[in-house]
Amino acid sequence: MKHEPFLYRHPVFTGEELAGYLATRGEVGARGKEGFLAYYTRVGRVVRIRRGLYAVIPPGAASETFPVDPFLVAAKLTPDSILSHHTALEFHGNAYSVWNHLIYTARRPIATFAFRSQEFRGTGFPTALLRSGTQCFGVLERERIGVRIFVTSLERTMVDVLHRSVLSGGWEEIWRSLESVEYFHIDQVVEYALLMDNATTAAKVGFYLDQHREDLMVEDQHLTALRERRSRHPHYLDRNHRHSSSLVADWNLVVPNAVLDKSWGDVL
Repeated sequence: MKHEPFLYRHPVFTGEELAGYLATRGEVGARGKEGFLAYYTRVGRVVRIRRGLYAVIPPGAASETFPVDPFLVAAKLTPDSILSHHTALEFHGNAYSVWNHLIYTARRPIATFAFRSQEFRGTGFPTALLRSGTQCFGVLERERIGVRIFVTSLERTMVDVLHRSVLSGGWEEIWRSLESVEYFHIDQVVEYALLMDNATTAAKVGFYLDQHREDLMVEDQHLTALRERRSRHPHYLDRNHRHSSSLVADWNLVVPNAVLDKSWGDVL
């Protein structure tokens, strides 16, 4: 089949990628693209994920049940899509639990949608990063089934999941996932946390590093830099869990006792 090389190299592809490929063959315009999609959909080689995004089905596989790689789907949802938060933990092999929804970061994320058993949710870049032009700090280029994708580093991911726990599975999931990571470049963790320019986030990261100081070989200078950015007034680690909490004065952070004690029965 004349288009087999394209299908092989693009297990998930966008309409723009298809149009670019067809243009190299002298097939310009909507008719060629529509004909390609109509034919390969009819023979069961292509399935539509959403408008402008498609997945390739190998020869002989059932188009209704063949598993489409969700990391590739998330990575193709916008031109600047970056796997992040809990999905980055899963990609790196450090998530405590496997989710059926995926998180990505982009300048203009699309509306949340579902494909088969997975849900895809986007979040925008933090304003402070856009303001300083550092939104790509700690972003890694990786290959997935021969496709180039982007994912946040473990160092950036640590800060991101502490910054927005709602995108990361809750505190038990966050703590257990981060504790499975053997090594962090702490300088990069601190640098990114400071770039976020958020007093509560600086305190959260400082608290986590302080609690894991020996295991992660955290130095005084790391904690001092974060402590200087913490709020002067107490902030909650989680505003949704204000009961059974204690003030950690060193970080001006009100932390659920279950997180302090790692007794996960009382906190999600």
